[in-house]
This record gives sequence, structure tokens and C-alpha cells, in this order.
Amino acid sequence: MEEMKKIPDKSIDLVLTSPPYDDLREYEGYSFNFEGVANEIYRLVKDGGVCVWVVNDSTKDGSESGTSFKQALYFKEVGFKLHDTMIWHKHSPPLTHKRYEQHFEYMFILVRGSIRTFNPIMEDKIWEDNREFKNIRREKDGSYDRGFIGKSDKKIKGNVWKINTGGGHATMDKIAYEHPAIYPEKLCSDHIISWSNEGDTILDPFMGSGTTIKMAKILKRNAIGIEISPEYYKIAEKRINNTMESML
Repeated sequence: MEEMKKIPDKSIDLVLTSPPYDDLREYEGYSFNFEGVANEIYRLVKDGGVCVWVVNDSTKDGSESGTSFKQALYFKEVGFKLHDTMIWHKHSPPLTHKRYEQHFEYMFILVRGSIRTFNPIMEDKIWEDNREFKNIRREKDGSYDRGFIGKSDKKIKGNVWKINTGGGHATMDKIAYEHPAIYPEKLCSDHIISWSNEGDTILDPFMGSGTTIKMAKILKRNAIGIEISPEYYKIAEKRINNTMESML
């Protein structure tokens, strides 16, 4: 929060971060003031800008904490709109909670005002749609308009993203695995592409191993990373420097 306060109002196009949540990760003994951070993020994000908040719940005494939902609702209280609740579907190790295995985390897409940038990730259709026209449903009254769509073998990706983590999946940077909770480079790059443009400024206030900053630089964005742990900061610094050197 001390570092965030140094950043001018409405100067950030996209916040992309995954904070330490509940007690699922032992994070060098540090904790953070969620409400204070949420208010700072809102202050920093430009009108039309986005915050991607990747988070999950712990389970205690047979019950999930619900912290994720509480945080999403608090973001709405400070002024954000909950633009989308996305799911990160990943491979997870077996648990022993007498329930179906936990294979996802939430990715809350929060926007200040009306969203300014959306560059959708496309994927192959299972079958090709040869129709040039189709009925398009109106959002308000449920009626349909006949619209031109053109022929295409692509479609906009859904809001459940299946991206594996762990060795060989999240990154090829071996040093990154010295951090206990890295998230995949593909997850970061897809969000950066979706919600920002070249030259925009990306902020990760919980930089960790530096994945957000690395991918932002590769994708020609400006980037600010904040990390409270000196150990993790050194990991991020090395990864980012190696990336910058390889781009020269």
C-alpha cells in the first residue's frame, strides 16, 4: 500500500494480480489489508479500466471460507462493476475433504465504469458454421434480430479457461518455481491481451515471481510490479531482466 500510494490517480489501464488468499499459501509470514488495497486499486484504475482478481477459498472445519465472494462484493462497494466471473480450470492434486476435487479458481473481472478495451481470445469451433446470417437475441426483451455474421471457423473463447499449472506448464523459467504459487504465463498473457492494448500500463501489486510483469513486457505494455518479500522480489527481478535481455 505504501508503494501504491505513490502512483497517480487513474493512471493504470489494467491491474492483473493473484493475492495471497486465506491460509492456502504460507507467504513468508506476511499478510495484507484487503480493504485498503481494494480502495487503492479503484483509485488507480482509469475510467474504463479493468482489474483481474484471481483468488480462491480455503476450507476449514468442512466449510469453504467464502472469502472470494466477500472480496468481489467489496470491490462493488468501492465502485467497481463486476463485469464477469470467470473460472480458471486447472489440474490440482487430490484433496481429502470428502467432496469433488477442487479444479478451479475464480477470476473476477472488475471494471471502473464502462469497459474500454476488449480484445477477445478466439478458439476453433468444433464444427464450422456456414451460415452467413443468424438470429441474434436482443438482451432486453428477448426478441431476435436477423444479423450478418459471415462464415468463420473461429469463435470467442468462453469464460472458463483450462490452463494447467506446475512444472513444464506454468513457465520454462526454473527459478520461478522457487515461489510457492506461480500462475501460468498463458493465463497472464491472455488477460493482458484481452483487457489492454500495446503501450498501456499494467500493475501487479502482488508481483510474486514476476509473471505478470514478464508477460506485459513481452506484449509491449508498460508494467509496475510491487512485492513485499525480498526473496520473491529477487526471483522476479531475475526473470524480468532475463526477458528484457532476450528481447534486445
